Amino acid sequence: MSPTPPDALLFITPVCTHCPSVLQALSELVKQSQVGKLTVVNIAAHPEQAAEYDVRGAPWLRLGSFTLTGAQSMAELKQWAEWASGDEGTAHYVEHLLKEGGYKQAVAFISGDTQRLKPLLAIVANPEANISVRLGVSALLEAYANMSELQALLPPLAELTFHFDHRVRADACYLLGLTGSVAARPYVEACLKDAHEEVREIAEEAMEKLAKKQVKT
Repeated sequence: MSPTPPDALLFITPVCTHCPSVLQALSELVKQSQVGKLTVVNIAAHPEQAAEYDVRGAPWLRLGSFTLTGAQSMAELKQWAEWASGDEGTAHYVEHLLKEGGYKQAVAFISGDTQRLKPLLAIVANPEANISVRLGVSALLEAYANMSELQALLPPLAELTFHFDHRVRADACYLLGLTGSVAARPYVEACLKDAHEEVREIAEEAMEKLAKKQVKT
């Protein structure tokens, strides 16, 4: 069964340069059944709707759960439509936001559905990911320290402690320390014997955090 195509909500203005091309591309994607429904709002006619969605400029597009602004090519919109239909797109969208300096938007996106945390581990597991993106994702995950949302990621994080790249192992070990879960201890303890010094140092810090958490509880 193919995934349900996302619906699109597009805000335009009469003087917007890029609006016609985005509108045309989305209309074509509706014809191709890659977008389920297209709703177009003229900001000049309905400023109250623009205010409801905090629209600051045009074109402004809500595609599924993703918010995209500015010019978008047909190929880009087609890709976003595909990503908006499944979990795979979550990591791509958060990466896009972080690259654009949209950390606050990323925080709001994750808080809207904390199930979106798990796909972010794909970025944690990619040592070649943009460093600012990796740091941003780490901060997004840190916000759920000692909470059930991060603890739910313990199994995949534990698996990442066996990753071939020491940077991934180090990040996984760090995040395990933030879970506050006794179940994380065996994996963090194993990292104390890691071949790479950075991993060992982070494992020591993670063990201290876990120990403090256990004392408090």
